[in-house]
Amino acid sequence: MFEERQNGETVVTIKLDGTTAGNSHPAHIHSNSAAEGGGIAIDLNAVDGGTGVSVTNVEALNAGGAITYDDLLNFDGYAQVHLGVDNMGTFIAQGDIGGNELTGESEVYELGPVADPNIHGTATFAKRKNGFTLVTLQLEGTSEGDSHPAHIHNNSAAEGGGIAVDFKPVDGATGMSRTTIRKLNDDTPITYDELINFNGYAQVHLSTSQLGTFIAQGDIGANALTGESMEYPLNPVSDPNISGKVTFAERKSGATLVTIELEGTTDGGSHPAHIHNNTAAQGGGIAVDFKPVEGATGISKTTIRALNDATPVTYDDLINFNGYVQVHLSSDNLGTLIAQGDIGQNALTGDKVEYTLNSVSDPGISGIATFEKRVNGTTLVTIQLEGTTAGGDHPAHIHNNSAEESGPIAIDLTNVNGATGRSRTQVTQNRDGDPITYDDLLVYDGYINVHLSPDNLGTLIAQGNIGSNVE
Repeated sequence: MFEERQNGETVVTIKLDGTTAGNSHPAHIHSNSAAEGGGIAIDLNAVDGGTGVSVTNVEALNAGGAITYDDLLNFDGYAQVHLGVDNMGTFIAQGDIGGNELTGESEVYELGPVADPNIHGTATFAKRKNGFTLVTLQLEGTSEGDSHPAHIHNNSAAEGGGIAVDFKPVDGATGMSRTTIRKLNDDTPITYDELINFNGYAQVHLSTSQLGTFIAQGDIGANALTGESMEYPLNPVSDPNISGKVTFAERKSGATLVTIELEGTTDGGSHPAHIHNNTAAQGGGIAVDFKPVEGATGISKTTIRALNDATPVTYDDLINFNGYVQVHLSSDNLGTLIAQGDIGQNALTGDKVEYTLNSVSDPGISGIATFEKRVNGTTLVTIQLEGTTAGGDHPAHIHNNSAEESGPIAIDLTNVNGATGRSRTQVTQNRDGDPITYDDLLVYDGYINVHLSPDNLGTLIAQGNIGSNVE
């Protein structure tokens, strides 16, 4: 406790619990923060083990020069109590004072496991009165005798980057590292407020001789995740055993962490992945490159700040983007797709209606047409027929009126592939260019026709009423 005298001097009182009668514990104010360590600036009276108390009148530094109460409240120092005059290297109590006092403001960042799933923890950034930062790393799962270098790196963990700030190594016995940050490694001053908005990530390495092996890692500052996220399914394409999801997570900066997680990939595979323009049913050019999906883990992590054409893009932009995600077999076989899913405004809402497609010329061919609503109100129309054969190419359309009345073509659908019996079409308008929504289609006066071939449109293989023509 620091108490001001009328003459501006200071009464410094230390009160400790747990000391023992007969002991005397040297005490001092040291320069710098406790995390940094520093020389003795002011001698205090020893703490009496019997009472746990030390009272000292402070009016000057050991090196000379007066120091007032107001000076001490802003002093760059810490108080330290030692075990004994013969054991000054053992500290029994310690605390930051003055400008190094913690304000109570702090940010906690998760440090996830990397090389060892049993090692994880937190990085706590705490604001000091002087505006600087105490960074405390606390890991679980480390082992006594180990020392783990740790740093703040530039960029996000998904991007990687050079070292910006050195931390004190993590002690394997305690899992702890405490560092006062006043500047970057290049001597640029940096405050707490700047660090909690810094474009960086914290990384803990296995050892000085194995810096390439990371035991814990986590984004900080502007790259911290806000908790806002959107998840989209990735469906199988060429291999029915490969599927998964893609998660878009918002960063504090407004940028996006995109994580692809696939099941069914194999060790040694490297699968290029991208966001493409338009819906998967339409197809489109690459808008954003992702890091390839690693076959061993099925995971890809990418920070997205801009499109490939350098147009800035935020999380809010991406979750409303007109696009789809596609994962390819390999860089040498981009034409083979292993997973695919619509994102953003093209994501499916879950609202859907199924219509029966009955046999016409061939009793062995029939199926269903599914209309699914997208976030933007448009429609994915999927035709799935049974009984078609490889090599067949079957034009399909929505016609006006009911099947019993017949009518002209209103909307072109993608041809049904005979090998799969499937057709998928993104429907946004009719043949005349008039916009048409999912809700419009649910009450549309129409029917679907599937024809035998482009050269034999007069032969129908499947047909069914839709919209207002279905009871």
